[in-house]
Amino acid sequence: MEECTPKKRKPSLWQALSCLIFLFGSILIGTSLGIKIQPLLLLSAVYAALMGLYLGYSWRDIEGGIIHKLGLSMSTMFIIMTVGVVVGTWIFSGTVPIILYYGLKLISPNMFLITAFLVTCAIAIATGTTWGAAATAGVALMGVAISMQIPVGIAAGAIISGAVVGDKLSPLSDTTNLCPLVCEITVFQHIGHTATSVMPATFVALIVYFIVGRGFGADSAQVSNGVTTLLGYLEELYNFNFFMLLPAIIILVGSVMKKPTVPLMLISSLVAVIVGVTTNNLRFSDGFNAMISGFNPTMFANPTCAAATAPEITTLVTRGGIASMMNVVVTIFCGYAFAGIIELIGCLDVILSSFTKKIKGPKELIFSTMLISTILVFTAGVASISILMTGLLLKDVYKRMGLHTKNLSRTLEDAGTMFLPFVPWGTSALFYIEILGVGPGEYWMWCIPCYLAIVVEVILVSLGLTLPKKDYSEELSEEVCAEA
Repeated sequence: MEECTPKKRKPSLWQALSCLIFLFGSILIGTSLGIKIQPLLLLSAVYAALMGLYLGYSWRDIEGGIIHKLGLSMSTMFIIMTVGVVVGTWIFSGTVPIILYYGLKLISPNMFLITAFLVTCAIAIATGTTWGAAATAGVALMGVAISMQIPVGIAAGAIISGAVVGDKLSPLSDTTNLCPLVCEITVFQHIGHTATSVMPATFVALIVYFIVGRGFGADSAQVSNGVTTLLGYLEELYNFNFFMLLPAIIILVGSVMKKPTVPLMLISSLVAVIVGVTTNNLRFSDGFNAMISGFNPTMFANPTCAAATAPEITTLVTRGGIASMMNVVVTIFCGYAFAGIIELIGCLDVILSSFTKKIKGPKELIFSTMLISTILVFTAGVASISILMTGLLLKDVYKRMGLHTKNLSRTLEDAGTMFLPFVPWGTSALFYIEILGVGPGEYWMWCIPCYLAIVVEVILVSLGLTLPKKDYSEELSEEVCAEA
C-alpha cells in the first residue's frame, strides 16, 4: 500500500502576510520586553514552519529550504568573521592606534567637527565597523569635545556620521557585504552605486560642519590635558612607525585592485601579527589569540604599567576577534532560517504577485522599497533584518522591471542602515548611548549624511538619474525552466 503524501498547497495572501505580521509583531513586542532579536527570529521561523506543515510540506522540505538559504549566506558570514580577525590584529599591530594617534594630533577646535568626521570615517573604512570607529576614536574625540566646550550632541553627530559613512564605503563592513549578497551583485558594485547618494550628502554635511565649527574658535593649543595624556599612553605602549600602516595599505591597495575580500583580510591580519611582534615586542601567541577572542590590555609587553591599565586605553583596545562578530552571524543565521521557509512555501511569491500589481513603474518600486525598509528598521532595530526581508521580497520585482539590482542594494543602505542611529530602541542607538554618553534626541540633527542620503536618492530617482537598467529576461526564464 502506497503512503499518502499530503498535497502541497499555495498559501493565500492572508496566510502569506500572517508570517510577516507575526515577524513584525513578535519583534515589536519582544524588543519592548527586552528580548534579544535572535530568539524572536527563531520564533517567527517556527510559525512559518508550522504554516508550511499546514500547507502540506514535510519537515525535510522545510529543512532543505533553510539549508539552501543559509548556503547562500556563507560567503558573507566568512567576511563578517574575518572582520573580527582584522580588528583584533590591527589593534595588536598598532594600526588602529597609529591612525587614532595622528588623527588626534591634527585636531584644532574650529576644525573639530570635520576632523572628527574624517578620523572616524577613515577608521571605519579601514576596519569595516561603525561601532569600532565610534568606540576607539569616538571615545577620545568626545573627551576632546567636552574639554573644548563643544556641544556633545553636535560632536556625537559628527563622530557617528563619519563612522556610518565610512562603514558604507568599506568592503570590510558586514552590511556592505550583506546588501550585495542579497541583491546578487559584487561588493564593489554596491559601494560604487551607494556612493551616488552618500557622497553628495557627505559633502553637504562637511560644509555644515565647517560653518558651525567656525564658532568654536579656541586655539589649537587648548587641546585638553586628557587628550595629551592619552597620546602619552599610546606612545608608551606602541612604538609608532610606518610598518604599522602596512595592514591598512594591504587592504586599501587590494580593494582598489578588486582582490578577493577574505584572503585579502587574512593576509592583512597575518602581516599585522608580524608587525605587532617585531615592533611592539608582543607575544606571537597573543597575536593569534587576538584573532579569536580579540585584543585586550593583558597582551601588551608590560600589561601592569599605568598606561596599559588606564581606563582610556582599556576602552580603546579591548575589542575585535571572531567571537565579537558572533552576534551578527547568529542574527543572519536566524533571519535566513525564517527567509528560507517563507520562500520555500511560496509566501514571497504570493505577496510579490499581489504587490507588483500595484506598482506601475521603477520610481514607484524604489519609493516602495524605501518605505518597507524604513518600517522594518524601526520595527526590528537592526539593519540585517531590513536588508534580508526587503531584499528577498523585492529582488525579483527589480529584475522583472529590468532595473539593475544595485538600485535595490543602494536603497537598502539609504533607507535601512543609514537610519539605524535614529532608532531609540535599536542596537546602534543603545551602543552610542553607552559609549558616547549621548542619545538620539541630542545627536540626530547633526547626523546629516544619515538622513540626507535618502533625500538625495529621492531627488536622483525623481529626476530619472542613477537608475541603471539590466536585462534579466534570460535569467528569469532559466529560473522558470528549473522550477518546471
